[in-house]
Amino acid sequence: MNSGEAGLVIIGDELLCGSRRDRHLEHVLETLLPIHWRLAWVKMLPDDESLLCDQLAQSINADLPVFCFGGIGATPDDVTRQSAARAAGVPLVTHAQAVAEIEAQFGEAAYPKRIRMADLPDGCQLIPNPVNRVPGFTFNYHHFLPGFPEMAWPMLDWVLKQHYQLALAPLQERSLKVFDVGESELIDLMEALIARHPDVKLFSLPHLGQHRHIELGFRGRVGVEQAFAELSALLQQAGITIKL
Repeated sequence: MNSGEAGLVIIGDELLCGSRRDRHLEHVLETLLPIHWRLAWVKMLPDDESLLCDQLAQSINADLPVFCFGGIGATPDDVTRQSAARAAGVPLVTHAQAVAEIEAQFGEAAYPKRIRMADLPDGCQLIPNPVNRVPGFTFNYHHFLPGFPEMAWPMLDWVLKQHYQLALAPLQERSLKVFDVGESELIDLMEALIARHPDVKLFSLPHLGQHRHIELGFRGRVGVEQAFAELSALLQQAGITIKL
């Protein structure tokens, strides 16, 4: 199902207006690295139901895991639960197990407002919250977590252990430095290598300054060494200066 990539959605007006700083991206990168995963894409979105629904509709029927942080609370600006249901084409329903968790934590104070957080997309699975028992939820490889790192990060760990005990080959990377040539002059060579090595990802990173050069290489789980060896050989055959 998964090749070791995931998407990330970070939600909150407060992040986009600068009143709070995002901490999730760095943490997710650090969490995925030891299990040899990488992020395929990242989106930072406001608390806007239409925009969230549009984004989730693009990804919720795909197999790629997506981690979504924020907007699952009970206040009017929290619209992630509604957006997920709309994107999936299912109704919001009162999840009995979520009700039990919220009642166990708050008792009578769960009503009339906190209990709204038990209204979840029909057919979802719960993600336990070790801090205050208000659960997150999973729907179609999308994992919806609170915005608070103190809650969300242990819940992310639980999701990875529960759903993704995968034995993936380590992500490899090989690159070299190319001197005295522009990127445009290497495009034909790059395209030929991409066609011959579809299982790896080519990258080209120009470095400006006093010693201008291009860092050129490949990332992937298999086939990196073969692609890199061919790249090195072709550049040397063309008389292009490289440094390994």
